Amino acid sequence: MNPFSLSVDELVRKARAVRRRIVLLNANSPAGGHTGADLSQVELLTALYFRVLNCAPDRLNDEQRDIYIQSKGHAVGSYYCVLAEAGYIPEAWLATYQHADSHLPGHPVRHKTPGIELNTGALGHGLPVAVGLALAAKRSGSARRVFVITGDGELAEGSNWEAALVAAHYGLDNLIIINDQNGLQLAGPTREIMNTDPLDAKWRAFGMAVCDCNGNDMADVVRTLEQLTPQGKPQVVIAHTTKGAGISFIAGKAEWHHRVPKGEEVTLALEELSDE
Repeated sequence: MNPFSLSVDELVRKARAVRRRIVLLNANSPAGGHTGADLSQVELLTALYFRVLNCAPDRLNDEQRDIYIQSKGHAVGSYYCVLAEAGYIPEAWLATYQHADSHLPGHPVRHKTPGIELNTGALGHGLPVAVGLALAAKRSGSARRVFVITGDGELAEGSNWEAALVAAHYGLDNLIIINDQNGLQLAGPTREIMNTDPLDAKWRAFGMAVCDCNGNDMADVVRTLEQLTPQGKPQVVIAHTTKGAGISFIAGKAEWHHRVPKGEEVTLALEELSDE
């Protein structure tokens, strides 16, 4: 079970704390960061690590633990902030993000960071590995579930759809795919670059059980994730989010895909995220 099991109100406060960490993390990075992508998935990661996932910092090698894979590896900044909040890594490490010899590189690296299950960053690789892990769990009789967050722009990679065929063929109902559908990627709107709509119909055609939620509404995220039950097929949650969610001058702007707050922007962002 999850060691935190926070209430929705507690999760909302935790997500706000994670967003403050993201601002400072990226502002201090010598190599930039992906602020918009970090912010869009905060509610999803917070709900997973503080309520849903059966895993804990003291059970990193537990063979029955749930597995989480950050397929959109460029959004590792928010992942690190959640891992620090949850006690997987020391908070002091956040100040070293992307510095020389840091434990926190610009994409997830398993042997550098406790809690990371898979090296990702080359988009389209996370889901295929998640399928393999889910299949192995099924065949070994493990009760573990495998969760993976993908970006919507990432779904232009054909490897995702090959993996979907395999997942459906083997009835991997222990696999939960969460699409962070924020509608924007590096070069602009996803629909203009490589349109995947209607996304729900595509996943269903590949043999998935599909639902959706407001991915930046904590109550909706929790309700959706907790109502998932094995149905003999893989499960997809289409999480409708806003890139840069939570900070007014970042939200919905494609230029913040690979940009970090500096100077007065840091102060303004932290003021918006204040608990007062």
